[in-house]
Amino acid sequence: MSTTAQEENKRFATAKRLNGIGEYYFSTKLREIDELNKQGKNIINLGIGSPDLPPHPDVIKVLQEESAKPNVHAYQSYKGSPILRKAIADWYNRWYDVLVNPDTEILPLIGSKEGIMHICMTYLNEGDGALVPNPGYPTYRSAVKLAGGNCIDYDLKEENNWQPDLAALKALDLSKVKLMFVNYPHMPTGQLPEVEVLKQLVAFAKDNNILLVHDNPYSFILNDDPKSLLSIEGAKEVVLELNSLSKSQNMAGWRVGMLVAAKERIDEVLRFKSNMDSGMFLPLQLAAATALGLDKSWYDSVNAIYRQRREKVFELLDALKCIYSKNQAGMFIWAKIPAGYKDGYALSDEVLYNSNVFITPGGIFGSAGDGFIRVSLCGSIEKFEEAIKRVMKYEG
Repeated sequence: MSTTAQEENKRFATAKRLNGIGEYYFSTKLREIDELNKQGKNIINLGIGSPDLPPHPDVIKVLQEESAKPNVHAYQSYKGSPILRKAIADWYNRWYDVLVNPDTEILPLIGSKEGIMHICMTYLNEGDGALVPNPGYPTYRSAVKLAGGNCIDYDLKEENNWQPDLAALKALDLSKVKLMFVNYPHMPTGQLPEVEVLKQLVAFAKDNNILLVHDNPYSFILNDDPKSLLSIEGAKEVVLELNSLSKSQNMAGWRVGMLVAAKERIDEVLRFKSNMDSGMFLPLQLAAATALGLDKSWYDSVNAIYRQRREKVFELLDALKCIYSKNQAGMFIWAKIPAGYKDGYALSDEVLYNSNVFITPGGIFGSAGDGFIRVSLCGSIEKFEEAIKRVMKYEG
């Protein structure tokens, strides 16, 4: 490389905050799958949890009708439409039995993923610590690092039903820890929340002056008893809860989420968020409000489809000789790989290159997931049947 080229590279070096932050796993893997498809492989992708079902027709109708109006295309309030905030408050009251003030305790988000970053940027200084679940959603880790914080793993183990070992955490030096990420129903393991554990988490956060960030997008998927961490007495003192319409309402591409917390926390996060965007398109917010008003029959209809698909995924996992629990919530199935494989990456690659089926290696969620794989329920029955046929042909 010439001296001039070296000087140019140095001049345009990326910020230090990107050190150790790689491209998101699925971003790179999807490019590989795209290349394989160009070679005629016709890969069946069972990796990403992107709902393939549409929202309710009434939701789409509201978006269409409102978008046609001439007066809805201006910048919107940084705090979102009062109609959407009221719908969120009613949704929390109806399904979680949680009372929140729509004017002061709700902040609509452009998807809950951005809320993870907003919270980290709002509260973490250089060197501050954040407790991150292992296995867990990779974005927790990257957001903490981008904000300048230090990730402190807390391992979730199968023998402990994927619940945090609070006794072990209490033995640590927590003096610099400001945030703790929790996520129940848990992704990727599908573990449902236990009320007693939620109570212990709130008490732990209070005792150690830590803010609990509860990421709660899966509570309606294959789960008849949705729970909010805010339903625990006194939780609002320490809890910021993220929620989303991506999974429960089949609106992943619409990018509608929410932060629910005490007024002080909402005001603090808004100081950062208001410098990042200018609010969501109003017709989209009004359509989201319609989605939040849907009754139980909506959730029942969605879950009936996911139950049928789950049975097919069980067949697929049986063909792969994996071990799994049938009591999982959310839109994935988490399974232990059979003996003979180094890790989930090895099994994932074998299935991809030999059967043209992509499943997610558990290791992308942390070292505690190395011996596992995760299969998405986002696909038609026909797609799962074809995946089973391909795997059994190779395995046979």
